[in-house]
Amino acid sequence: MTVVPAVSLAAWLWLLFARGFFWRTDVRLPAQEEPGVWPSVCVVVPARDEAAVLPSSLPSLLAQDYPGRAEVFLIDDGSTDGTGELACELARRHEGLPLTVASPGEPPAGWTGKLWAVRHGIGLARAREPEYLLLTDADIAHAPDSLRGLVSAAHAGGFDVVSQMARLRVESVWERLVVPAFVYFFAQLYPFRWIGGGRKGSREGNTGSGERKGTRTAAAAGGCVLLRAEAAERARIPDAIRHAVIDDVALARAVKGGGGRVWLGLADRVDSVRPYPRLHDLWRMISRSAYAQLRHNPLLLAGTVLGLALVYLVPPAAVLVGAATGQAATAVLAAAAWLVMAGTYLPMLRYYRQPLWLAPLLPLTAFLYLLMTVDSAVQHYRGRGAAWKGRTYARPDAVAEEG
Repeated sequence: MTVVPAVSLAAWLWLLFARGFFWRTDVRLPAQEEPGVWPSVCVVVPARDEAAVLPSSLPSLLAQDYPGRAEVFLIDDGSTDGTGELACELARRHEGLPLTVASPGEPPAGWTGKLWAVRHGIGLARAREPEYLLLTDADIAHAPDSLRGLVSAAHAGGFDVVSQMARLRVESVWERLVVPAFVYFFAQLYPFRWIGGGRKGSREGNTGSGERKGTRTAAAAGGCVLLRAEAAERARIPDAIRHAVIDDVALARAVKGGGGRVWLGLADRVDSVRPYPRLHDLWRMISRSAYAQLRHNPLLLAGTVLGLALVYLVPPAAVLVGAATGQAATAVLAAAAWLVMAGTYLPMLRYYRQPLWLAPLLPLTAFLYLLMTVDSAVQHYRGRGAAWKGRTYARPDAVAEEG
């Protein structure tokens, strides 16, 4: 009765101290240094049926206060809701950076729609010979100094990729329960301190206290990725990752695998405006890529389910069992594991400005993620895996997602 909760507690102590302090939320944009001559930047925005969010996001890009040359390329990926026309209308109404709207047509076999649109946008941008590319999603709103800060951070740290995890919308009941945990679990998989490989603001390659130099961990957040154009060409972005469903992680792996330097952290002034008001909306968003994250491997799926159960579900269950059966040691060990779990979740709840009483409910959220992951596998084997906005992507034949 005491062995399993003891193992769970040991797992949480390991996560607390040996997983790159993933639970901390102080990895923010590195120290910045403005360049003497501001490099040119092309912003590439892939968009498919985004008319509902464009009025809240696109004007923020056009209004960027950037001292150098910059322009925006919105690539309309076969929208049926007037996304391209609305983008042109917004550009007419809002003065700012020049906007080009283009459409690449349907993606050929072996390409995801988003990456085919990104390829088209990068192709158009190359004619301007930019030093940097900003890849950002159509639902992302940027503060006026966002581009300036990204470029300054890349210049100061010598980074080939500077990516910020946009602050997602948290308003509905389900968003409050699920969204902060989404970022928490992502950081647990890809500890931000392990990605940059060193100390914050240092030209020698460091990105924060406690960070390890030379780690192979690589990830990015697709909503906001500043990419050095030279590094993109060297890593063959996006061709090398053309069928990656989790394209942001694949991009970071490709760049880092080619000797590039990557930084990822939480954003303060970059926000997603996309609403996920219902559990169904969040379920679709997470389950479409969950099994791809496990490389469509049944053994990894089984291990993930067992791991989630041991780490997140055993503590509350063992507390109840121990209390009901009078097994004090079982209840104490399980309660300690639950306490450490909740404690590591508190910083993320503070970052999202959510009530701290949600922390003990993390096992419930983890159970939902377990179900979403299993559903992702079920849909994959039914031929409906990775379905998004009218397209379904089959399992890739190559290993581009691995980088």
